Amino acid sequence: MNDLLKLDNQLCFAIYACYREISKMYRPFLDELGITYPQYLALLVLWEQKKCSVKELGERLYLDSGTLTPMLKRMEAAQLIKRNRCMDDERKVIVHLTKQGELLKEKAKCIPEALLRNSGIHQEDFLHLLKQLKRLLRHVHDLNK
Repeated sequence: MNDLLKLDNQLCFAIYACYREISKMYRPFLDELGITYPQYLALLVLWEQKKCSVKELGERLYLDSGTLTPMLKRMEAAQLIKRNRCMDDERKVIVHLTKQGELLKEKAKCIPEALLRNSGIHQEDFLHLLKQLKRLLRHVHDLNK
C-alpha cells in the first residue's frame, strides 16, 4: 500500500515531468518564431482549419475562455490572427489567420520531426504512446465534465 504513494509510481507526475522536459525541447524553435507553446498549439489548429470560433478553439485545446482570450489578444497584437464577430450571431467570435500567421507555418514545419528525432523514441513507439495518451485524455476529460 505504501508503494502507491511513491512519487515514481504516480502517472500524473510522469506526465507532468515529461511535459516540462518536452516544453524545454520546443523552446528554441518557438523562440525563433516569436511565439509561446500555447500560441503554437492555437496556430496548429488554425493551420489545419483556417478559421474557427473561439469556443471551438478552446474545446480543441482544452482551454477555458479566461485563458484563451488573453492569449488570442496577444496573438492579434502580434498580427498572427484576426478576431471578428460572426455576422449571424454577434456572440460568436471567429478567429482566422493573417498572412503573417500563415507564413509561420512554413517556418514551423521542421519542429515535429526535430522533436521526434530528439525524443529518442522510434516513430512506431511514438505513435503507440500518442494513441494511449489520447485515449487517457478522452477518458479523464469525460470524467471531469
